[in-house]
Amino acid sequence: MSVLIRLLSVAVLVWSSTGCRAREIQPEGPVSPPQVPMAVTHPSVPPPPPVNGPEDRLWVSLQAHLGRPDQSAPLTLHGAGSPLSLSDASGRDWSGSVLTISWRSVPRETPLTLSRRVAGPFASFESAERVAKRWREIGVAAVVAHPDDWEVWAPKGAPLPDGLAVRDWHGSIDSVVVPVLQTAEGGFTLQGPIRINAPQGLKWKGGRYGGPFRLQRDAYGSWTLIEQVPLERYLEGVVPHEIGAGSPPSALQAQTVLARTWALANSHRFRIDGYHLCSDTQCQVYSDPRQAGPAVLQAIAATRGRLLSWNGSPISAVYHASNGGLMASGTEAWAMEPQPYLRAEADGDAGWVMRHPLPLIATEGVDALLADGAGAYGRNHPRFRWTRTLTTAGIRSALGSAGAALSAPIHLSVLQRGASGRVLALQIKGSGSASPVVLRLDRIRRTFRTLPSTLFVLQPQGETSWLVRGGGFGHGAGLSQAGAIDLAWRGWSTERILSRYYPGTLYEPLSPQTQSP
Repeated sequence: MSVLIRLLSVAVLVWSSTGCRAREIQPEGPVSPPQVPMAVTHPSVPPPPPVNGPEDRLWVSLQAHLGRPDQSAPLTLHGAGSPLSLSDASGRDWSGSVLTISWRSVPRETPLTLSRRVAGPFASFESAERVAKRWREIGVAAVVAHPDDWEVWAPKGAPLPDGLAVRDWHGSIDSVVVPVLQTAEGGFTLQGPIRINAPQGLKWKGGRYGGPFRLQRDAYGSWTLIEQVPLERYLEGVVPHEIGAGSPPSALQAQTVLARTWALANSHRFRIDGYHLCSDTQCQVYSDPRQAGPAVLQAIAATRGRLLSWNGSPISAVYHASNGGLMASGTEAWAMEPQPYLRAEADGDAGWVMRHPLPLIATEGVDALLADGAGAYGRNHPRFRWTRTLTTAGIRSALGSAGAALSAPIHLSVLQRGASGRVLALQIKGSGSASPVVLRLDRIRRTFRTLPSTLFVLQPQGETSWLVRGGGFGHGAGLSQAGAIDLAWRGWSTERILSRYYPGTLYEPLSPQTQSP
């Protein structure tokens, strides 16, 4: 057995250094689309089942990209109180309080040739999905992928929407990663998908999850650990981590409605990989459901099956921590289609609205707002107002290779603001001949991660640093959690809070006529 374990360890190390061995091939010259046969863009993965009702299960990734070189450590699963049971696609069964799965790379009988056009990377799913929709509108089967960053993939030679920049990628996969269950009798190669049941729960990252669970391949040759969780139980792992279990009842209920709506509206987010949602900040944070205390459980029960809809579909129920006193439109946050219920508006009492009329596109107006706060909803949030410092060294580091080409001194300037005063385009320019870098929308905060929001003004501090004064925490579109908590303490009902932040939407029970994507 010790010999077998050593061999398996070597196999894991081989995978760590080789991965799927996707060999790069030089891009071909331009080819007329009608002459190009449809090519495989990625390894096919069956889509997850649709989610259209409160009893349906969401497939949520607890950990993705398993078995990849940077995640080649064995996967260890611990049962909570009783043994786990595991069965693979070949019908074999195992059980144990602890299950350990390692990874090894095995040759394919026939290499899989891939070819695709790639757009991106994009800072968010919303921006990638808008590009994918533009591609689909001209008849191209474009899909959103997330190998590391958000990208859009289309078949080889596909025609392009106007103005879209892409790169052509071709490769050949001649090996696959397979999971190996380690037991006292030795290692057993598993065939996916793998089903895991935990009668009393699975211990995972300090929490306990009910399951059942799946281990299955993704579109990149690696594996994903998935929990199949009923929609209403999923909310127990989201609501306390998003707004806080101590929030007043109507704010908790509003957050619950939004979490349910958002999950349904985004259940196609990871379709290419065979599941619905992730569990981190690229989706909604989904963590230990046991932290859902009586107040959260009551909010879930009080709103069971209810969501916000527009024209028969779940809305884009985006939300954030604090808007700094100004609600943003969706197009100020992402490259998305305008939504009538996500619009820029001053978020405060009558005096606040009168003092800060929109559009607020002049720097002086934003500066005056940031010096004020009286009458704004949610002003007690710790990042309602904030300051940060950007330095030349930090800017270059954040920009990577693009920043290295910018010679000192570097100059920062706001090229464009939206109606709510948020920065839509930020230019970073060096003193030499190198082209300036322009960051737009969500790419600004994705690049400069210390900035809580894009509602800010810049103040130079000599030639090597800038003081950034801003307001709010998050993208600013939709519900402000701080604002909702403030309004709830003022006596506002759940429906009134939702109506304020998503005007014109319907607050209604989920029905078969309300379709998720």
